[in-house]
Amino acid sequence: MGELRGSDLRLVAEQLGREPTVPFSVVARCPGGHPLVTRNRPFDADGRPFPTLFWLTCPTAARSVSRLESEGAIGELNGRIRADPGLASALERAHAGYARERARDDPRAEAFGGVGGTRTGIKCLHSHYANHLAGGDDPVGPWVAERVEPIHDERGGRVAAIDQGTNSIRLLVAAPLEGGGYEELARDTVITRLGRGVDETGAIAPDAFARTAEVLERYVRRARALHAERIRVGATAVLRDASNRNEYERLVERTGAELEVLSGDREAELSFRGATSGLGSAPVEASLPYLVLDIGGGSTEFVLGSERPAAAVSTQMGSVRLTERHVEHDPPEERELAAIAEEVDSLLDEVERAVPVSEARTLVAVAGTSTTVQAISLGLEFYDAERIHRTVLAHTDAEDVLARLSEMTTAERAALPVMAPGRGDVIVAGAVLLCEVMRRFGFDRAIVSETDILDGLLLEMLV
Repeated sequence: MGELRGSDLRLVAEQLGREPTVPFSVVARCPGGHPLVTRNRPFDADGRPFPTLFWLTCPTAARSVSRLESEGAIGELNGRIRADPGLASALERAHAGYARERARDDPRAEAFGGVGGTRTGIKCLHSHYANHLAGGDDPVGPWVAERVEPIHDERGGRVAAIDQGTNSIRLLVAAPLEGGGYEELARDTVITRLGRGVDETGAIAPDAFARTAEVLERYVRRARALHAERIRVGATAVLRDASNRNEYERLVERTGAELEVLSGDREAELSFRGATSGLGSAPVEASLPYLVLDIGGGSTEFVLGSERPAAAVSTQMGSVRLTERHVEHDPPEERELAAIAEEVDSLLDEVERAVPVSEARTLVAVAGTSTTVQAISLGLEFYDAERIHRTVLAHTDAEDVLARLSEMTTAERAALPVMAPGRGDVIVAGAVLLCEVMRRFGFDRAIVSETDILDGLLLEMLV
């Protein structure tokens, strides 16, 4: 779905020369971090249809494409389409795929047409190029790319990491920086719930696989459109547990990406690396050693260490798994919340046997449960990673958020402006887990980090 930083609101207004009329997120960035392509909601502030899902906002890119249009490229391409049934068929599929992707935000929007709002032919090369950069399977986009790229000077060595979790699938595309580290070209999260039912049946359900496959394929296309030279998929608990994981393995093989089904120890190692990279120089008090807490959908990792992990454990508890095991009512009943807390407390006995948590001086909480709880605690008007990253979440504030969430229905939680689509029904179980960890291990505060296993996967590729 892309990300939205507070600074993006100003930058996109400057790029367009006016305030945007629709809510948006950023799905691709140019070197330097400014937005390249935005993803727009299908209705504007007045409720009018807005058919352009992906918008090429970078002025330099837009001017380059405009030059192509001024040279008659649209007429030339429409002529080719009339003469080439194969190209016409590919374009028809692109229009249909664009409409389906727009309908993920609102089912009514599928009726708005295809790329840029048209149903046949080509109306706007900017829209097709933006669709290509966003990962759309669009035959026109690569044709435009060949003629306008590079838009800006590029460093070689771009890479992409994909984190396949139980609840969500996430993408990070980045370019290495000369002095070390990396700059982001794309960061995205879609909750597809690949692990729905795996705890009970032991297998990935066909509908969950289909949802995830569509997003994975789009992510790989986006990474290639942004010139990633290597694409790596790290899969966590859901693939470790599923008896039919071979279907997912064949899917990744077809895309040409690399797949690693991460062991619990590897997951913990990568989470620690992503969470703590650069933390020592961050403007927040963080004493060594760290205890990194990574709450996932199917598993939760605990990693103790300073410069590197010293001890770690991966436990079979996560927001999805705990919800499926214990929650039957909406909102959850007190006895259901107590059952979650009881199971968490029992599994924390296992954590204490494996990891000397009493040695930790700083709790670092990563992943969607912790960052969403912090976003609610901060009262944010939208999910702003810049405002959340490496801020302090007090235990009392986490408990307050849990109390609020547990009194809401799933629909009410889903309506919160910081709640990612698909997280509303499992956030309560995740928040119980977070609060139980803080209570049990005596942490009155946690540093909340937006960087985690996804960044760890990518950092390992840049070495």
